Amino acid sequence: MSAPDESLPATAADLRMATFRLARRLRCVRVADAMSDAQLGVLMTLRLHGRRTITALAERERVTAPSMTSLINGLEEQGLVTRTVDDHDRRRVQVDVTDAGIDIVERTMAQRDDLLIGAMRELDLTADEVRTLHDAAALMWKLAER
Repeated sequence: MSAPDESLPATAADLRMATFRLARRLRCVRVADAMSDAQLGVLMTLRLHGRRTITALAERERVTAPSMTSLINGLEEQGLVTRTVDDHDRRRVQVDVTDAGIDIVERTMAQRDDLLIGAMRELDLTADEVRTLHDAAALMWKLAER
C-alpha cells in the first residue's frame, strides 16, 4: 500500500532537514582533520565495496571523472590509496584503499557510531524507537542508492 501523495511533501521536507542536520553533526567527527568529506567518502566506498576504477568511483560518488582523478591524486599522495593496472585491460587503472586508508575509515566510522550511540542513550530511546530508527535506516539506504 502506497503512502498518500499529500503526505509526501511534508515528509520529504522533514527528512531533508533532519538528514542535513544529522549529516552536518557527523561530518564534524573525523580522524584526519585535513581530509575533505569527498576524500573520506571515496575511502569509505573503497573500504566497503573494494577496488574500483576511477570512472566507477566517479559514478558512485556522483562527481565527474576529472574531479575523481583529483581526489584520487590527493589520496595517493597521502598514501591512502594505490593505483594498479587492471589485470584484464591494461588501459584501465584500479584504485584500492591502503591499510592507512582503512585505518582512517574504521576509526572515523567508530567515532561517528559512538556519537550516534551516545545521542540515542542520552535520549533514552525505547526499544520501539530504536526499531523505528533501524527500519528508517533501511529506507534511507533505498533512497540514497537509487
